[in-house]
Amino acid sequence: MEPIQTESDDLLSELLKPLRLTGVFDSRWHVSAPWAIEGDAEQSCAILHYIVQGGCWVSGEGQTPVELREGDLAVFPTGTAHRIADRADRGGGLRLGAVLPERLPGTSGELKIEGGGPESRLLCAGLHYDASAATGLYSALPWALVLDRTQVDNEPLLRDTLRLLASTQRPVGPGDRLITLRAFEMALVLALRPLLREIADNPASLPVLSHPGISRAMVIIATRFAEPWTIESLAREVGMSRSAFTAAFRELVGEAPARHLTGRRMQEAARLLGETSLPQSAVPQRVGYRSAVGFHLAFRKWFDRTPGEYRSGAVPAA
Repeated sequence: MEPIQTESDDLLSELLKPLRLTGVFDSRWHVSAPWAIEGDAEQSCAILHYIVQGGCWVSGEGQTPVELREGDLAVFPTGTAHRIADRADRGGGLRLGAVLPERLPGTSGELKIEGGGPESRLLCAGLHYDASAATGLYSALPWALVLDRTQVDNEPLLRDTLRLLASTQRPVGPGDRLITLRAFEMALVLALRPLLREIADNPASLPVLSHPGISRAMVIIATRFAEPWTIESLAREVGMSRSAFTAAFRELVGEAPARHLTGRRMQEAARLLGETSLPQSAVPQRVGYRSAVGFHLAFRKWFDRTPGEYRSGAVPAA
């Protein structure tokens, strides 16, 4: 008998679909105590820390420090500013931008701190993604998601990918940048999958999942965005008044339902323009617009370029 798929499962599956990386900066850390690194918030960038050897602590403003041991993986989905150190109470420390100043997508780096104490080795990466493709639900994920060694080992493809990326003997050759980009992209999705299953089992950790009306509306927007929805019809569909629906959606998702719907439509329009040969004239109807002019104006406002410029890869004028 096949397992029943819930709306939470549907919603979490939809969250994973648009994750496409545009660039990666990765670095290998060789550090010995005492050490501490402060990382600033990163825009449109997920942060990944994989502990190859030893251990460390990660903490953020107002957050309880989390200990990481060998084989553990920590993901900061939205690039929240955080601190990583050999001890939870370690004072002082260095700014990441000072020790790794050239953190450009498509490049790699090395960080060495010789303090004379216990040694640790880490693989750290900044995973840059297209902000326009990030759903409101993705933006609402917890500041940090942690997989312990057992959980990583239960995902053999994730484990082996991380080990390969962390290796100093990583193959180098034609297409290396693209291979590295896609390998980190796969690692991110594989890491999020079990973590999102845990969230589905414990909806309180992501409040939108515990609200039946808003959770259902998120699934509708994610999967049925091409239908002619209005805020009133969405509210009716999920059994709520317009005012209650709008207020709850803003509180739980962090943006108005109209903007969230537009964002999903623009996300799909960008995919169709950038990844398919579908005629540009057919795109508006595929993403819920009955007027080509209305679509053109909405697309230009969202991306600061026309659909034609987006398809050709043109950069908007300053």
